[in-house]
Amino acid sequence: MTHNRLDPADIAPEALGALSDMLAQPGHVALVDDGGRRAELPSALFQHLVRIVQLMADRRTVVLIPEDETFTTQAAANYLGVSRQHLVGLLEAGTIPFHKVGSHRRVAFRDLVRFEKLRDTARRNALRGLGDAVDEAGLYDASYTGDDAG
Repeated sequence: MTHNRLDPADIAPEALGALSDMLAQPGHVALVDDGGRRAELPSALFQHLVRIVQLMADRRTVVLIPEDETFTTQAAANYLGVSRQHLVGLLEAGTIPFHKVGSHRRVAFRDLVRFEKLRDTARRNALRGLGDAVDEAGLYDASYTGDDAG
């Protein structure tokens, strides 16, 4: 198994199915070691485990990334779905914090997530404002079904 990468191909589908079924049942899950010591999983950790097992049962690979992991500008741009040049502009404008390793910029994952949340909130607000403006202008026809054959 690759570091920080959980590939469903590494686990038999039957095992993932059994785990998924077990985690879907109400109640707490506990870990038991070879010596018989038992520890209940805290709720937050349990919820993450459920999500990981669900994704893997759907044959999706899961990658765990610590918040302080740093990305190259290309990896950060890929994560955000923007060009590297656009990302560098955001970095240089101070929109997203970064540090340099030699002459190369590095961006912490937590800063990418913070920017992504702010960007998504701004987009939602802009769409909401656009919808309100269309409503106020009387341009929204609630009876329109999209069928132009009428």
